[in-house]
Amino acid sequence: MKFENFRELIFLGWKEAMCCIFPVIIFLTLAVSKLFPVQLIYRYDFILIVCILAQLMLVWSKMESIDELKVITLFHVIGFGLELYKVNMGSWSYPEEGWTKIGGVPLYSGFMYASVASYVCQAWKRFDLHFINWPRTSVSTIVAILIYLNFFTHHFMYDIRWIIVLGLFIIFFKTKVLFTITKKRYEMPILLSFFLIAIFIWIAENISTFFGAWKYPNQQNYWQIVHWGKISSWFLLVIISIIIVAELKQIKYTHRNEEPYTKYF
Repeated sequence: MKFENFRELIFLGWKEAMCCIFPVIIFLTLAVSKLFPVQLIYRYDFILIVCILAQLMLVWSKMESIDELKVITLFHVIGFGLELYKVNMGSWSYPEEGWTKIGGVPLYSGFMYASVASYVCQAWKRFDLHFINWPRTSVSTIVAILIYLNFFTHHFMYDIRWIIVLGLFIIFFKTKVLFTITKKRYEMPILLSFFLIAIFIWIAENISTFFGAWKYPNQQNYWQIVHWGKISSWFLLVIISIIIVAELKQIKYTHRNEEPYTKYF
């Protein structure tokens, strides 16, 4: 391997690690609170406190801006709403006690979705992301709404996720993401990036359920690996998060008359 390529690989790993600070804090908190239970308060409440402090620390240290905090908070609300519905439909559960539970869902759960948005925001600036052939706002917005609604409606009507996935391949077939590690500019099909992020989140989900962050019905008696089919759910959720970040940034850049990060069809 050439030194230049090795250097790029090292910087890629470093930047990815920096992008994952919020998720890593959550994983460490899950692990520590599982292995060394806090006696003074319920575990779910302790995790919530750590998540809030971590978010404040990221903003105070300027690793996340106020605008990024707004995006992350929006995704927190979207994720918590989904959690409320899914838990009450029996898709998974949070069996432990906690003062900060609403409808059987601990408030810290929204931070797990927020951490995905945090990763996207961090990656955006650290890798200087730009898109080529990004679909127009009307198209991407409809896609995001359909994906989110299907997470709810598939419980009582036909699950159209694979129809949506087929549509995504048509809509994003020509879309590429441009990113920079050090100086050289790289490009990748956007659908591949969606899938790779979904794989990593699925791995993280297995770690989270192992440490009891939540439990699926087949994990009530003992831990089992999360079904690989969940990757499709994360694939779709990643698309929602990136669309939200992309369109909000587009509004910001347009308002400031700055060069856009996208080139449309």
